[in-house]
Amino acid sequence: MADYHQETLDALFDDPRAATLFASTFVVVDLETTGGAPDGGGITEIGAVKVRGGEVLGEFATLVNPEERLPAFITVLTGITEAMLVEAPKIDTVLPAFLEFAAGAVMVAHNAPYDTGFLKAACAKHGYAWPKPIVLDTAAIARRALVADEVPNNKLSTLARHFHASTQPIHRALDDARATVDVLHGLIARLGSHKVHTIGDTIEFVKAVSPSQRRKRHLAEGLPDAPGVYVFRGHKDRPLYIGTSSSIATRVRSYFTAAEKRARIDEMINAAQRVEAIVCAHSLEAEVRELRLIAAHKPPYNRRSKFPERVMWLKLTAEAYPRLSIVRDVQPDGAAYLGPFASRRGAELAAAGIYDALPLRQCTHKLSLRTKTPACALAELGRCPAPCEHRISPGDYETAAAEPFRTATTGDPGPVVRGLMARIEALATAERFEDAATIRTRLITFLRATIRMQRLASLTSLPELIAARPSAKGGWELAVVRHGRLAAAGVSPPRVHPQPTLDVVLATAETVQPGHGPTPRASPEETERILAWLERPETRLVKADMGWASPATGAGRWRPFLARAEAAATVRIDLEG
Repeated sequence: MADYHQETLDALFDDPRAATLFASTFVVVDLETTGGAPDGGGITEIGAVKVRGGEVLGEFATLVNPEERLPAFITVLTGITEAMLVEAPKIDTVLPAFLEFAAGAVMVAHNAPYDTGFLKAACAKHGYAWPKPIVLDTAAIARRALVADEVPNNKLSTLARHFHASTQPIHRALDDARATVDVLHGLIARLGSHKVHTIGDTIEFVKAVSPSQRRKRHLAEGLPDAPGVYVFRGHKDRPLYIGTSSSIATRVRSYFTAAEKRARIDEMINAAQRVEAIVCAHSLEAEVRELRLIAAHKPPYNRRSKFPERVMWLKLTAEAYPRLSIVRDVQPDGAAYLGPFASRRGAELAAAGIYDALPLRQCTHKLSLRTKTPACALAELGRCPAPCEHRISPGDYETAAAEPFRTATTGDPGPVVRGLMARIEALATAERFEDAATIRTRLITFLRATIRMQRLASLTSLPELIAARPSAKGGWELAVVRHGRLAAAGVSPPRVHPQPTLDVVLATAETVQPGHGPTPRASPEETERILAWLERPETRLVKADMGWASPATGAGRWRPFLARAEAAATVRIDLEG
């Protein structure tokens, strides 16, 4: 019984690679040449056969005058003589007819780079546009589809015998093209056993695709061409890997191509049993859902965003002589916090920078206002005002050490920055450049943290913010943000006022209660993704409770300075490398 394939409109009109091998039109071409390099000439014969669904639609054959001497060994090999070529048309007159014959078809040749190389060079030399057809190479397909036990090599003559071709190749263009047609049909039949059914499948099959990718390629079938999240699930539906894309179908298909070379992903594909698609309204919702799912399930093959709870904060303790402490959570205790830091190392670097700029004590003792405690070495070195021995009053300590830190977390970090810059300049003057570079690293870490925290707090303090961005397909992408958390998302239809859609989005939006700290109801990464979306030039603010602003003298004004410091650090690293 005949095997019929129903093509989709997308396959027929949008993506020729999605067309099935059965329904595709092929032009199988073979050239005879003078044996030289493809420099725009040298072609002595063109033979081509147009086929579709196993049926021959037409043939093209002509000798070509190469306008150069024909080597004797070519005459011996092909039987073509110079006398036969004298009256033959030149390549510049042959090309238009051949290009018209091959227009819109998939080009096929045995050792295709050789034939297409001559054709492209001829087009370039004589002013014809190369149509950039999809090209299949029967030799390359045979190397992947056949095993050594079947054929000793992948020569056209060997493959023609193996597939019982009706025409045997004799080094004449049309006969060799006819033989290649039979080889192509034999290979197409073999590709079916590898679950290769389309032009795109064939192209990827020829590449270095792993057995796992070929075996599991069906997992990419039937997925939506829409923004959202995809979840590779394994045994017992366990999430193995979670990702996001503006087109779920396109992104998931890429995991089964030669472009995907990561060993851990190949291992993941081997364990995967299905792919779940979660369609989202737009890219922001997709990014946020991805972060939440990764944090909730901690899939083994994801490397980033798995542990948002593992952030660190610097806390100024509530004591008569406050000190810095590295903690994991922000508590509603009225203390000043700086963060979040992705690691303890980052928090320690920022703390070291603060100690370089402010006379905060570094010991962990609980000091008494009545009883003195012996001072440590830092006091003797002048690095601590020795509150343990009451050499400084609580009021003076508050003014000189504690208050500048509190101000830096919510307002101007200038005193700390200027203190660190003074140290860097002093060390540079003393030619202690390595020590100056260390202080600069601490400065960069501190300033990044203050800028980040104030940006986060500016958004998370708002009970509700509504924003819209033009959709690429028309209409508006809508986002409702509450205390830095994405509460709802939607897309209004093109050429329709967005208010009705916004009303529905608001009616179904998540209720988000206020909290304490700069990231009360969402992970720092989620709020930063929202900020990036909001700060794009095309985004429009629809509503913002209480106004959305940052302090005029806050950390944000130091961003150009931070950029210069980071650039200077990068240049030094490059020079040392």
